[in-house]
Amino acid sequence: MRPKTESDAINPITKRSHRIEERQLRTWASRRALPPGIWALGFGAMFMDTSSEFVHSLLPVFLTSVLGTSMITIGFLEGVAEATAAVTKVFSGLLSDYLRKRTFLVVLAYALSALTKPVFPLAMSIHSVFGARFVDRVGKGVRGAPRDALIADITPADLRGAAYGLRQSLDSVGAFLGPLLAVVSMAVLANNIRSALWVAVLPAFVAVGFIFCVREPAAPQQSSASSPISLAQAKRLGLGYWVIVLLGAFFTLARFSEAFLVLRAQSVGVAVGFVPLVMMVMNLVYAASAYPAGIASDYLSRRILLFVGLATLVFADLVLATALAPSQVLLGTALWGLHMGLTQGLFNKLVADSAPTELRGSAFGIFNLAGGVALFLASVIAGFLWELVGPAVTFITGAVFAALAAIGILALKTDDEKHGTES
Repeated sequence: MRPKTESDAINPITKRSHRIEERQLRTWASRRALPPGIWALGFGAMFMDTSSEFVHSLLPVFLTSVLGTSMITIGFLEGVAEATAAVTKVFSGLLSDYLRKRTFLVVLAYALSALTKPVFPLAMSIHSVFGARFVDRVGKGVRGAPRDALIADITPADLRGAAYGLRQSLDSVGAFLGPLLAVVSMAVLANNIRSALWVAVLPAFVAVGFIFCVREPAAPQQSSASSPISLAQAKRLGLGYWVIVLLGAFFTLARFSEAFLVLRAQSVGVAVGFVPLVMMVMNLVYAASAYPAGIASDYLSRRILLFVGLATLVFADLVLATALAPSQVLLGTALWGLHMGLTQGLFNKLVADSAPTELRGSAFGIFNLAGGVALFLASVIAGFLWELVGPAVTFITGAVFAALAAIGILALKTDDEKHGTES
């Protein structure tokens, strides 16, 4: 028999050590995995955005070429639509905090948006489009704050940036697929916009099915306060939260509805059947950048990430202002999508981290209200500038606002340049 060696004696210890390390790695990996509810919310957002962006990519052309709508009216329509979504988010956020039933509100909102989709191909006047767009944005507003709060509820604090980034990335995949389907549908249906708009109906109802799969965690025991809808509760949000709200509103003034990107492409000679390519490019870049940017926000300086996002928006506006060819519009649109990917999930993380758990719905609602009012003003201003002066001045104005916001970001003081460990 071979005598035992030193390596034989050490071997069981080494094996045991390896087993412990493997268990630790598996435990770490399970903790790093995002909850299934995040994926369900992400795929629901993806299918709904496939439907909504399908409509959105064709709607500006439908309004101008089929219904004969002016640019000022389009700017007003887009501004009202987004402001409606923002105002609705306040009430849905407050209600979700009070009822502690976020999933119910999200399902209801997705169903409401899905029911509006058949109205667009049937519309015979601007009034029908306005009504459908209004109700659709009510649906978006009702689901927005409860959904964002629900993500924070079901995700560990150190994974929130990744969770918001993933949801936003899947949302943007849908926003890419929607215009792609629009291009294919227009080609197959000989550029018949009304017929093409019917294709957007199915994915909207598929989205509702995914949201039914989300399981909401048990609500924490509520405090003695009877309702979050009070001045005393609002004061609990803290100064840091209100700084984020003001920053987000001013940031939103620097951009306006993506409908103007579609119209910019048309203004440089892009054929009507290929106009949705603009939204495809924007959302492809948006989808590719949102998730990595979300992960980065868990570890890197938020101030620097916001500054980079604003600087990207400045370049996007300048490229779009000076564009003379479709390729230049597509480049500006890609930069626009990159700025969205760098900033939108980050703002959600900032709000989630700065608000108490029981007030997250209210916090997201108020934040989105401020952003919606800013987007309304930005879109109305853009419509007037486009109609009275031209597209170049419209995008240059956006660049000026973005530059001012970037200067404000640089002046903003932070306690810690790395916030990855914050809860």
